[in-house]
Amino acid sequence: MPLQTFVPADVPPDERARYLANLNRATQGSGRLMLMAGDQKVEHLNDDFVGTDVAEDDGDPEHLFRIAARARIGVFATQLGLIARYAPDYPDIPYLVKLNAKTNLVPTASDDPLSRQWHDVEQVVRLRDTSGLNILGVGYTIYPGSRYEAEMFAEAARLIFEAHQNGLIAVIWAYPRGQHVSDEHDAHLIAGVTGIVSCLGADFAKINAPTGGPAVLREAVRAAGRTRVVCAGGGETTAEGFLHRLHAQIADAGVAGSATGRNIHQRPLDEAVRFCNAISAINFDGAGIDEALAIYGAIQTP
Repeated sequence: MPLQTFVPADVPPDERARYLANLNRATQGSGRLMLMAGDQKVEHLNDDFVGTDVAEDDGDPEHLFRIAARARIGVFATQLGLIARYAPDYPDIPYLVKLNAKTNLVPTASDDPLSRQWHDVEQVVRLRDTSGLNILGVGYTIYPGSRYEAEMFAEAARLIFEAHQNGLIAVIWAYPRGQHVSDEHDAHLIAGVTGIVSCLGADFAKINAPTGGPAVLREAVRAAGRTRVVCAGGGETTAEGFLHRLHAQIADAGVAGSATGRNIHQRPLDEAVRFCNAISAINFDGAGIDEALAIYGAIQTP
């Protein structure tokens, strides 16, 4: 059953239709988001794109666009620079512009994380309106617990408001991290973080699933209220294990979709497309495990 649609009050009347169209396209009418994450070129440098278990094609950024163009997804999230470079050849992809990013070169033990905004919403809107690209929303990462959290919260609050003013949806990546955070996977802490994202006014909170499985994840979903929660996919795992986990997160905890990067793009193109389609079947259609695995190709339908 589709989740209830809610239009925030900071979406002006003349942008309501655009906002609803963007939300509907990103969730394919289900209210649940399937976000294909492609922002790791900065966040993880080249670590996610080469290796013995990584498809050779993944070394080329265009691999991400080829997947997103062929697969069933909600949005493809990446930096504006990559979109500007590749989107002219892939104009039909639904895009979400990631507005901040940082590398992993400075460890938390040396300094708390700070990720500053690269572009503002006005620039995103200008690109949308002059290019005709399907830019549905913006994304931004916050690190609650960092000594720089106030700076990131202020940027996030402003960009969410500005995104809504222009009919765009807003997704906040939210990871508790810093020298005073002892366990960033603590369920109670993550629930506090989704509450922060709700206070910022975002449409979706992207989190790392807490330790303890779907039962403890319910606290984070409740704390987020009308802000919907999606879980990051994390490092590569088996397709069957990933799909089982996703199904449980949605069915047992009320999570509103998924945000997946490495588990998609580290696979060869054909497999990555089939895996996207299996994830989307669970997110958008409420498919069961067997149906999703059949779409992926792990089992044969009778």
